[in-house]
Amino acid sequence: MFEWDEFKRARNLERHRFDFDICVELFDGAMVTRLSPRSGEVRFLSVCQWRERYLAVVWTWRASNRRIISIRSARDDEKRAYRAIFG
Repeated sequence: MFEWDEFKRARNLERHRFDFDICVELFDGAMVTRLSPRSGEVRFLSVCQWRERYLAVVWTWRASNRRIISIRSARDDEKRAYRAIFG
């Protein structure tokens, strides 16, 4: 299951043009996941390929749900890390 803050979802759509509702598709495919360098709560950064694009998803666990924090285009180093594993 996924959850998110609606305000953050709207802001993410405005800034990055990706809606959080695509998470079902993203987490169904191959991903490279690492801890996101941030103090406070444990966050993860997952990079995946979606419709010919590489995306980066920042998320955390909230009970048994994945709480989505942001979705954006992956940076070059994140794309390289993904391609090093999945080609």
